[in-house]
Amino acid sequence: MVRCLSCELLYANPVLNPSVLGAAYKEAAFDSQRESQLASITYRALLETKINHLDRGSALDIGAGDGAFLEQLVNLGFHEVIGVEPSDAPIAAASPSTRKLIRHGIFRAGEFQGETFDLVTCFQIMEHVPDPLLMTRDILSLLRSGGMFFAVVHNSRALSARLLGTKSPIFDVEHLQIFHRETVVQLMHRAGFTDIAVCSIWNRYPAEYWIRLFPFPGAVKKALMSLAGSSKLGQIQLSMPAGNLA
Repeated sequence: MVRCLSCELLYANPVLNPSVLGAAYKEAAFDSQRESQLASITYRALLETKINHLDRGSALDIGAGDGAFLEQLVNLGFHEVIGVEPSDAPIAAASPSTRKLIRHGIFRAGEFQGETFDLVTCFQIMEHVPDPLLMTRDILSLLRSGGMFFAVVHNSRALSARLLGTKSPIFDVEHLQIFHRETVVQLMHRAGFTDIAVCSIWNRYPAEYWIRLFPFPGAVKKALMSLAGSSKLGQIQLSMPAGNLA
């Protein structure tokens, strides 16, 4: 990762070829359905306080995974809900009623009519795209006047990232850039968005997930995972700041 001396955005240089990444995403395994459901509840609670002014016509979720957040959008009253997901495994894990809402493939704005959606969402996707400014401008072109873009990104200045350094889970070969509060606001402004709000997120996951995420030494992690798996302690849900921004 290279840090820009002007805006302090972290970005990868060099990066894997987009076709290589695309193939990797298509074939990626999926073993986080429970965490996906819990994250969707967290994101819904945050979004629900911001959308009183929105029409509930249509919504698009980019990187929809198993469709957990699509279900939340339906429950929030959106009449037309569409997801886009490049990986096979999460789509296969989706419920039959939700799977029919998901389009299999990489997000391409040209496949949708402009100024169609009241809401576009994407969670921890902006780190993966080769040109986040182009994608953000594409998203703006799909929104009706007064529409909203709701995104979640990793925060390179989060306390966990500062304490753990490159051992933090946000440092990943798939992450082409990692934002912080100022750089994500700058991105949205450059793309043409107005009325931008940024806040930190507390995620709620089972203790077993937090143990898996934390870079404990190998022997310590193995012992803790064994304890979590053989007792009810691993299923206790804990809320923590995971180093993400909305």
